[in-house]
Order: sequence, then C-alpha cells, then structure tokens
Amino acid sequence: MSQTGEEIREERRRLRAEYAGLFDQVESLLFRHDSVGINFETNTDEYPPEVGTILPRLRSCASAEEVCRVVHEEFVRWFGAETAGSREHYSNISTEIWHLWQRFRGAEPGASPNGGPATRSPNSGAAEGPPSVS
Repeated sequence: MSQTGEEIREERRRLRAEYAGLFDQVESLLFRHDSVGINFETNTDEYPPEVGTILPRLRSCASAEEVCRVVHEEFVRWFGAETAGSREHYSNISTEIWHLWQRFRGAEPGASPNGGPATRSPNSGAAEGPPSVS
C-alpha cells in the first residue's frame, strides 16, 4: 500500500522527533558522502527517505559492519544494485553512522544494551519503503 504525501511527511516528522538530532546528522552525512551522486549542493532534502529506513534498523546492529550491511541494503532497495554499488563503498559512511548511533544511545534515557529505548521493539517505527515502480 502506497503512502500519501501527507503520510510520508508525518512519518518523517515522527522519526525526526524520535531520533532527535540523529536524523539530521545522518541525513547530512549521507548528503556529504553522496554515494549515489545526487548531491547538487542545492538539493539538501534528497536523503530523508533513506535515513527514515536506516535509523529504525540500527537497533538490530551490534557493530559498524552490521550498520554497513543495513546501509548498503537500504541503498540497494532505494536506488537499485547497480546505482548503489558495492557494500565496501559504504564502509566509511557506516563507521560514522555507528559512532553517531553509539553517541545517541548513550544520551537516551533508559537505553537498552542492544540499542534504542528499552520500551520499543526492534521492528517498531519502520518508515515508508522505496517508491513503487510502475
């Protein structure tokens, strides 16, 4: 089922609130690294969909390598395997996201040892999926 524009905007607002500054930091990081070549300096709003599907999955990650798997999977999902490129291409991005995630978890009250708030399950808070192909 496809989401409306308003539902997508509401989901992003919810994720930005849930992940406080982390959402913006990861969005900025993806824009800076621009692994798929969509940074034209004026289109700073290109990566929120990817951030919205990466962040909820970080709760299941126990290392930068696992973050790399998640980030690569999401880029393949959003852009296709050819455009996304190899998993190794995401190593630096994933290391930075892992450090941001560790800092975020340390700042969260009641954070559980495996990431995220202790009251939320790893599958909660999923964002919209990639655009459907017609």
